[in-house]
Amino acid sequence: MAFGTERETSVFMRDREFSIDRSLREYMLKIYNYMTIGLLITAGVSYYLAHSPYFSLFFNQTRGLTGLGWIVLLSPILLVFMIYPAVQSLNTGVAFGLFVLYSALTGISLSPVCVVYTGSSVARVFLITSAMFLSTSLYGYTTRRDLTGWGSALMMALIGLIIASIVNIFLKSNGMDFLLSIVGVVIFSGLTAWDTQKFRALFNEADDTRVMTGKAILGALELYLDFINLFLYLLRFFGSRRD
Repeated sequence: MAFGTERETSVFMRDREFSIDRSLREYMLKIYNYMTIGLLITAGVSYYLAHSPYFSLFFNQTRGLTGLGWIVLLSPILLVFMIYPAVQSLNTGVAFGLFVLYSALTGISLSPVCVVYTGSSVARVFLITSAMFLSTSLYGYTTRRDLTGWGSALMMALIGLIIASIVNIFLKSNGMDFLLSIVGVVIFSGLTAWDTQKFRALFNEADDTRVMTGKAILGALELYLDFINLFLYLLRFFGSRRD
């Protein structure tokens, strides 16, 4: 009887572990699916606007921002502060709608990329970014090493990168720009791994559908930002400008 009880317990534990693993995979897949939707919206809006007469509504002849362009550039910051409360209040439909809007507005802001760089080089950099993103995200998902300590260091480095980039707007140093591009690639590669592990750790099998969906939207937003920034820094190395 004892042997039978032990075997039933072992089978139950295996079934439970399998159920948790399956739920975890579904949760992470939902994050990646939402992120992919955001990237496709951004890419579609960027390409369309770059080849339409509406481009002049947001950018002038020197590709500087118009008044409307500044509004579009800054409004995603407000949307981020709206997405988090929507998730916390379990309004996942609203949160997802705000994420879609965020992706579209980012697409408008990035449309000059399709004007300045050749289509083939943009596609090439997108593939390079995808490969780097997948490898670093996979590392964050599978590694048993605790990456928690990376977070504070990477965020401090990111703040330093932003400050240095602002300073270089006035210095206009090509050497510093090259160095900052390298640092940017390193930082957002690290953030991709860290964010992946962070949201993997946030998985809880006891969460209901709305809670899990909310976490997935937040995870998609952060990984989306990692991908976009990694793409922009890699574009400085591998992008080919139009003549």
